[in-house]
Amino acid sequence: MLAKNSRLCKRCVVSGLVQGVFYRASTAKQAAVIGVTGWVRNLPDGCVEAKICGEAAAVEKMIQWLWNGPARARVDDVAEHDAEFEEFADFTVQ
Repeated sequence: MLAKNSRLCKRCVVSGLVQGVFYRASTAKQAAVIGVTGWVRNLPDGCVEAKICGEAAAVEKMIQWLWNGPARARVDDVAEHDAEFEEFADFTVQ
């Protein structure tokens, strides 16, 4: 049995060319592959925000993926913040 504190959530804000390049849909697909839950959405300033929850190692793997994104994206920065843990059924595009 895993320790309760091995599950966590991170809120990430991704900047660069990340809207109009299938970033959200690709993020949701990758989240399913990695096995994390949460959501991803566009922000009015052109950034993409994601809340990623799951086992610490899987969350870290997902954050590393955010730095690359899909082929047409250009990621300039991923600002990572601790977030309160929440249980989600899956990973959704908002």
